[in-house]
Amino acid sequence: MKIRLWIFAGLFGLSFVQPMPAEAARQCGSASWYALTSKTASGERMNPNAMTAAHRKFRFGTKVRVTNRKNGRSVIVRINDRGPFTKGRVIDLSKAAAAKLGYLRRGHTPVCIERVG
Repeated sequence: MKIRLWIFAGLFGLSFVQPMPAEAARQCGSASWYALTSKTASGERMNPNAMTAAHRKFRFGTKVRVTNRKNGRSVIVRINDRGPFTKGRVIDLSKAAAAKLGYLRRGHTPVCIERVG
C-alpha cells in the first residue's frame, strides 16, 4: 500500500513532509533570500514583495519570526515554499523580508527562527 501511495504522489508532484516537532520549533543558522516569479511548492506564485519564506519542514501557512543575529531586526513570515537546499541554511526569505532584516546586499546572514503560529 505504501509503495502505491508514493508512486501516486510522485506522479502528481505531491510531497510528504513530516511536521516540525514542538521541541524543534526554534532553529538558528544561516538565511538567504530569493526572488523568483515561478510557482512555489505550495502552488502559489512567488511574490518577492510578500513576507514569505521557504523552509524544509514547517507546514505551509506556518508563521515564523526570523531574527537577524547581527542587528537584532526581526520579521514574521509565512512559509509557502520548500528549501533552502544549501548546506547550513535554515530558511530562504523573500526579497522584501531580507530587505527588512537588512541583509539584501550581503545575500545571507545568521538568523534564529521560531514558530509563532
